[in-house]
This record gives sequence, structure tokens and C-alpha cells, in this order.
Amino acid sequence: MTRIFGILFMLCLFLGTDLIAQEEVDLNAGKTLFKNNCASCHNKNMRDDLTGPALGGYEERWADYSQEELYRWIRNSQAMINEGHPKAVELWDEWKPTVMTAFPNLTDQDIANILAYVEGVYEGTYPPKKEGEAAGAAAAQEDQGLSAWVYWAIFGILAFLALLLSRVLANLNRLRRIAEGGEDEPVPSVWSALTNKSVISFIIFALIVIGGYYTVNNAIAFGRQQGYAPEQPIKFSHEIHAGLHKIDCQYCHDGARRSKHAVIPATNTCMNCHRAIKKGSLDGTAELTKIFVSVGYDPNEDTYIEDYDNMAQDSIAEIYKKWISDEYVKDAGLNAIDQEGINLVEDQWSHIVESLTNDHKPNVQGPIEWVRIHNLPDHVYFNHAQHVTVGELECQTCHGQVEEMEVMAQYAPLSMGWCINCHRQTEVQFASNEYYDSYEKYHEALANDEKDNVTVEDIGGLECQKCHY
Repeated sequence: MTRIFGILFMLCLFLGTDLIAQEEVDLNAGKTLFKNNCASCHNKNMRDDLTGPALGGYEERWADYSQEELYRWIRNSQAMINEGHPKAVELWDEWKPTVMTAFPNLTDQDIANILAYVEGVYEGTYPPKKEGEAAGAAAAQEDQGLSAWVYWAIFGILAFLALLLSRVLANLNRLRRIAEGGEDEPVPSVWSALTNKSVISFIIFALIVIGGYYTVNNAIAFGRQQGYAPEQPIKFSHEIHAGLHKIDCQYCHDGARRSKHAVIPATNTCMNCHRAIKKGSLDGTAELTKIFVSVGYDPNEDTYIEDYDNMAQDSIAEIYKKWISDEYVKDAGLNAIDQEGINLVEDQWSHIVESLTNDHKPNVQGPIEWVRIHNLPDHVYFNHAQHVTVGELECQTCHGQVEEMEVMAQYAPLSMGWCINCHRQTEVQFASNEYYDSYEKYHEALANDEKDNVTVEDIGGLECQKCHY
């Protein structure tokens, strides 16, 4: 049903921005309406198809139709299809049998806000860029271009020049002494210069400082490891699920919008799709069978196994070896009774058992024990819902471009300084967000042009008790 809403929304987009008085629309309100009604079926980049069509560029596709027709389509698409409206029928023929939910309660202003938001994202004018932001981003990118080896090369050159200069000065001092009638003392060798008491003392001091820095830095990390990408019991690819298939993060991590924890999805969530998709695009039966084994689903019979928790391991192995064997025979042309086929089945089953069992979990039945990647100290309080639902942050803000990660890794340092800097820089979006209605003085200050913006810091984001028990 949501999908049809997407289609209808796309149609809205197609009508053109000239149908809407831009000075009357609220793009922030449009963003909220889009996320609540359209985002589950339409790509938020407005350029790529998802479950429903891409919504960007609507003015070209709906230029021949009126605003009234577009709004009617959004409110009740099936009625227009039944009437035989040419554009409605065209869209139905392209996307059927998916039926879009009717939205009779959307006002003209709501629809105008949605369309303006879609066009703003599509054209790149929303969210608006701050003055100097583009230049700052370019400068930051240029700074990052200097890789570590460049710095080490500069350090080496400076060290060489310092050594060379010291030798020149030593020789000049020797010549001055001779010219003044002093004794001709030989210039110390490079080795003796590097091993004198002053140099050794400096090296010891530097080692103590550097060693202390790394010791303290690692001590306060408390298990936070930027770039940490452990091997998981199942080769789950975020690149395939979130990138290729555009599955929204909150479909699997549904706790992020309503609780402190984002939650690791239960195996039943996986089964919503993988009861139909039984073989992976990369690993065939090797990885998805682990899900079936964990939850007790028999892919041979398309049913869940009764009294699975009490079933003997040999009986379980027999069921899933048959599944693996049959699929190899079907897809790879291998003979299940040949040694090559037998070896493949045994190797795959051994890997499944190894992934699903350990010292304290001897049986394959039961939850999959994923390896935790993002870990904060026990004294730190972090609430996903506060950031995702109230703050309306995208998951990528803290977790990076997850949709491009074949193996999930920790993107951000998750340090106290990193969080504080974010709170100092992030603006609070008061528009269309009832959570912030109580901050009356800031609403008045913004309305009277006494403040240009309000940051998380302004509303108490740096108070110790907000993040620490």
C-alpha cells in the first residue's frame, strides 16, 4: 500500500514546481511528511527507483496535467484509475499490482510541502548550504590529501637539514678558533654527536611523552576502535542489503527510532525476506543456511520444524545437508554421490556448525551470536531515539556510508571530544518538530533575528548529566 503512495507521490513531483508558490511551502514540514509517508517505498535521494518510482524531475513528467489532477491522484489513486484517467492508468500499468494507500486527509498545503521538499533534494538546494561550507569542505578534503608518508618525508628532510646545519656550524666554529690562534680540535663525528648526553636525554624524554600519550589514549578508549571490522558468524553484506536493495536501516534496526538501543535484528526479521530468497547472490547456500539452521526452518519443505530446540544434532545435519546437496546438484551440476559433491556438502556444513556453536553454545539451534562492533563505556548514556527520532539525524552521520560497506566497520571514533564537537556544531531543527515547542525563548529569538541558529549546545547538549549517569 505504501508503494502506491510512493507512486502517487511521484506523480505529485511530476506536476512541476510552478504549481506551488515557493514562498508558501515549508520544506522542513515536507521532509517530515515524506519520511512518515513516502520514505518506505521511495528513494530519499529522489533519483533512483526503490519499491516505488523515483520522485525527482516530476515537472517534466506531469507537465500536461493540472495541479487538481495531481492532488486527486495523491488522495485517491484508485478512484482515478477506475475513472480511466490516462496518467493514472499509465502509472497503474507500470507498477501494478501494487496499490497505493489513499491519503484523503492530506491537505493542499501538506502536498505542496512534500513536493517542494522532493524538488529541493532532487535539485540539491535542500538542505541549504551554509556560507563558506563548500569552501570549508574543499579545504578539509585538500588537507586530508596529505597522507602520513608525506609528513614523515617532511620530518626526515628537516632532520637531515638540522644534522647538516649542525655539522656546518661545528666546522665554522673550528675555523674561528684556528683563526683566533686557538688549538685545532677535530670536529666530533656524526655518531658521537648523536650519542652525547644531551641528545640521549632528549630522546628518552620524547619516548616518555609519546609513550604516555599512547598509553593514556588507549586507556580512555574503553574498547572503542575506529575502523574495527571483526569477522561475523554470517557474512552479512550491508552493501547488498542497504546499498543494492535499498533496505532502510530502521527496517532491521527498528529500535533506533523508539528506544535507547538500535537492536540487532532477530532472525525472524531475516526470515521475512529469506523465506522466499533462499540462496545468496554471492555465497549460495553457504551463509543463508546458517539463518535457517539457527531458527529451525526447513527450506526443503518450506516449513518450521516442530520441537526443534530438542532435536538431535545428527537429525538436524541430515535435513540441511540434504538441502545443500540438492541445491548443488541443481545449480552446479555436481553429483551428490560423487566425492566432490560430498566434500562440498561436508565442508559447508562444518562451517555452519563452526559459526553457530562455541564453548558455551554446543548446539546449532538458537540465536546467532554476532560480534559487537560499536561499544561505549558503561558510564556513557546514548539514546538512539533521541538522535534519530527527535534530532532527525541520518544513520550515516555516526556510522558512515553503511550502504557501501561489504564488511561492517566502526566509522567514527565515538570519543567524548567527537560527540561534544558534534553538539557544538549541529543546529536544532525547530520547524515541524513538536519536541522543541517548549523552547519558547529560542523560538522568539529566532523570530526576532536575535539568533541565527540554535545548536544542541544551546539546549543543554554539553551538560555532563545528559551523557553520564
